[in-house]
Amino acid sequence: MMAPELQACLELMRGGSKTFFAASRWLPPRVRSAAVVLYAFCRVADDLVDEGEDCRLALTLLQQRLDAIYAQTPRHFVEDQALALVVKNHDLPRAWLDALLEGFAWDAAGRRYDTLHDVHAYAARVAGSVGTMMAWLMGARSQATLARAAELGLAMQLTNIARDVGEDAARGRVYLPEQWLAQEGLCATDVLASTHTSAPLQRVTARLLDEANRLYACASSGIAALPPDCRQAIWAARWVYAEIGAEVRRHGLDSVSRRAVVPRARKAWLLTRAWIDAQSTSSAALSPPRRRRRCSFCWTRFHPICPMRCPRACVSSATPSSVWRGCSSCLSAWLTSGAACAKAAWPAPPMSGAAAHTAFRENS
Repeated sequence: MMAPELQACLELMRGGSKTFFAASRWLPPRVRSAAVVLYAFCRVADDLVDEGEDCRLALTLLQQRLDAIYAQTPRHFVEDQALALVVKNHDLPRAWLDALLEGFAWDAAGRRYDTLHDVHAYAARVAGSVGTMMAWLMGARSQATLARAAELGLAMQLTNIARDVGEDAARGRVYLPEQWLAQEGLCATDVLASTHTSAPLQRVTARLLDEANRLYACASSGIAALPPDCRQAIWAARWVYAEIGAEVRRHGLDSVSRRAVVPRARKAWLLTRAWIDAQSTSSAALSPPRRRRRCSFCWTRFHPICPMRCPRACVSSATPSSVWRGCSSCLSAWLTSGAACAKAAWPAPPMSGAAAHTAFRENS
């Protein structure tokens, strides 16, 4: 890729998402150039639709530019020429870029979203598609890894929506689920007219951040499937974006009159945490599988992800939840037995396999 083209794309990214720019520094050179180019094209496309006088014309022109890019005859725009090279080198599927433009079209039409599912559909187009393309550029090809990348994009977009309620309203846009607003006695018109936050609006914002956190947790499992030299950058983006939501909460869930920003010191710590997570992820991937343990009551082997804790707080001090070693079936039997604690129903672990098996049968 020619240096002037890459430099122009870098300047576009530097003036756009500071979080993406900071995280991209940790990408390996083989991925960073392609990621910068992809971001630059997405940024230009977004600006053309948002700031252009004729949104439909802008979308038509963007589709024509994509046609030329995938025909390897890009127009004389630096981002188009650079993206054509990325498409050629990485065999980037066009469907994701078409989905991105469809999301921009929804913005141009002033579309509203009735349910959380509808908000997910929008976020999947404008952000999930970008997350998937980024994972593809890193070399991910499995459906599960690409799905986790899309979830990370969704989580980031929901964070953006929760942070920018006031800014979006100033542009005549409302992305909050209208069903959630109605449950709080609000409507889209109330959000558009808001000059300050309110308790009902804070509750809706909190619910959206909860959903974003759920998606961050789901997406995190996919980072381990990425190439080791890419994990730190994605962990950094994940933690810094999630921290934006935490900042919204720290300031009373007010995203109408103020914009949440992660302090530099906090961001530096999160970048360090991303490095730690990247190293631990690599170590975990190389570690041999642990030997599966057995239930101390019925002596069946645990499921690999069986939680080894009692979920109830009623256990006695002599049998704290941290030493519960029963399987889910034994735990369920105890919960329905009416016993005050596990010790009242069965002998306390640990026990030998034969003794545990006999004791369990006698007490059941």
